[in-house]
Amino acid sequence: MAEATTAVPVRKKPHPAARILPWLITIGCFAFLWTRIDGAARRQGSSAIPYLASVFEKVDWWSWLALMVPYSLFFFLVDSAVVWRVVNWFNARVPYTDVLPVRASTYILSILNEQIGKGVMAYYLNRRDGVPGWQVGSSMLFVMFCEFYYLLTWACVGAALRWERIPEAFRVLPWVALVALAFFALWVAYFRGAIAPGSQLRERQILHAFRQARWWQYPAIIALRSPALISAAFVYAAALRLFGIESSALEMLGVLPLVFFGAATPGPMRAVAISMWVLLFPDHPAEMAAFGLVMHNFFIFFNAAIGLVFLRRANRELFGGA
Repeated sequence: MAEATTAVPVRKKPHPAARILPWLITIGCFAFLWTRIDGAARRQGSSAIPYLASVFEKVDWWSWLALMVPYSLFFFLVDSAVVWRVVNWFNARVPYTDVLPVRASTYILSILNEQIGKGVMAYYLNRRDGVPGWQVGSSMLFVMFCEFYYLLTWACVGAALRWERIPEAFRVLPWVALVALAFFALWVAYFRGAIAPGSQLRERQILHAFRQARWWQYPAIIALRSPALISAAFVYAAALRLFGIESSALEMLGVLPLVFFGAATPGPMRAVAISMWVLLFPDHPAEMAAFGLVMHNFFIFFNAAIGLVFLRRANRELFGGA
């Protein structure tokens, strides 16, 4: 009699292009930055490395830390509040203080990829609170969906505030917003059953949150996340002055959503976001490259440090009873 065998699912390897593309984007971005910085340095009778180093030497780093540490902590609290609100809407009653360890711990993985961090959150809540894994994954998809519209909303506000100064490529934003708004209306109508009422796709567990969601919950998440961006406008404007460039919080409100869109592009060191600072402030390539480099990378690594503070508790709640 033949022994019964258990089928083991074969994990598909990602296509080589999916692994290579982020690195190609990063190399292209740093090549662009190098040409801009080197050109500015030559006009000053210098070379790129000493010219860039002189920017770092002029910054009051203690004042910069005094801005960035409180802002990063505030962002963490707002970000956790978004996850807490969505999980409580669609999955289970979880106290806000219980969301803090899992959200903080996932920042460690977010150094590599933000979406991996959200996947770990789904696993964490499934393991600890018994929430069906696909349903928690659905809530993380809902958060990501709202993040796109949150950035797009503020990007359109930002573009309107500084329309004459944004690069030509960003002038398509109003059209992108119109298409996204039409898609949102169709999306909500589909999950309310007004479109394709016999479709079985909407019944899948991974779409659980979208079936449960009411239309107003999408803008509610945008509003709940918005204090992080508004506070960032003041923090980034003050930090930019430490690099020798004057800017107002209102101007930063117009810039940051565009840069954060770039930060969402996969790739090491947030290279696209750093390049966008130089595109948006073309008269100061070295200052903006240095500014973007330290701002974005401090933010992700400091968030990871917050995660290390909570990591022992997260591990205990996940594996302590095993």
